[in-house]
Amino acid sequence: MSILQTVTPVTHDLGQFEVRRAVPSPACRMVGPFIFVDQFGPARLDIDGGMDVRPHPHIGLATVTWLFDGEFAGAIEHRDSLGSFSTIRPGQVNLMTAGKGIVHSERSPVSERVAGAKLYGMQTWLALPDGQEEIEPAFECRDQLPVIEGNGVAARIIMGTLWGQTAPTTQHAATIYADVVLRAGGVVPIDAEADERAVMLVGGAASIDGTPLGLYELTVLAPGAAMTLTSETGGRVMLLGGEAFATRRHVWWNFAHSSRERIEQAKHDWLNHRFPIVPGDEEERIPLPDTPNTIA
Repeated sequence: MSILQTVTPVTHDLGQFEVRRAVPSPACRMVGPFIFVDQFGPARLDIDGGMDVRPHPHIGLATVTWLFDGEFAGAIEHRDSLGSFSTIRPGQVNLMTAGKGIVHSERSPVSERVAGAKLYGMQTWLALPDGQEEIEPAFECRDQLPVIEGNGVAARIIMGTLWGQTAPTTQHAATIYADVVLRAGGVVPIDAEADERAVMLVGGAASIDGTPLGLYELTVLAPGAAMTLTSETGGRVMLLGGEAFATRRHVWWNFAHSSRERIEQAKHDWLNHRFPIVPGDEEERIPLPDTPNTIA
């Protein structure tokens, strides 16, 4: 059997665009190191409108931001408390390692707002392995990513090693992550090496070993089995997974850690303004919620 389970994401309507959260959920806490999987868009916002995610904190994880190319290709400006500034565009990956603590904001560039900002992509979090949850925070943007082409497929490797090629993006735990675009009749093998794997159809239509994938559903694949991803009419699929974690990770709002006490400390630190500020975005912050959308 190729498929272990299918997870229907919870959809959050943010007014002008939707965010679909597949992980964490009661049905699926993690896939490899992936502890949080959001898909957003496609959407075009109102003229002069944009996305504004005010400064907020993270601990114990690394965030991965990925934007899709095509009709709804957009851009996001990242700023963090290390002083990093990056305008992420399709084909680039932003990896922000929170470790012992970082603060960042994500906003649509002014240049994108003139015609109404476009949003279409993925926001995922990777749990940091045992012994690395309190490492120093870091940030990197990579744009020289391998692209595997053939059999009607163009697959960009965002993280890890797939189809004989390795992305330069830092891995804290063994990770696979790829953006697979299939033309009509496209066929690509899904290798069996990773401990845990899942696919998400984010556009068009596709099947795994002949089973159609539901749009925006996270399809968790059986371990140890080689499979084939195909599309009769064309589609786009995200492949993700990697090393299975033996130690449970807890999630509360933007904090992930093996220790609930450490998460409580992070909550108190944010409430009492003990996290660093974001240079260039010092005036606003997201307050600590009473009950966040993400608890696991």
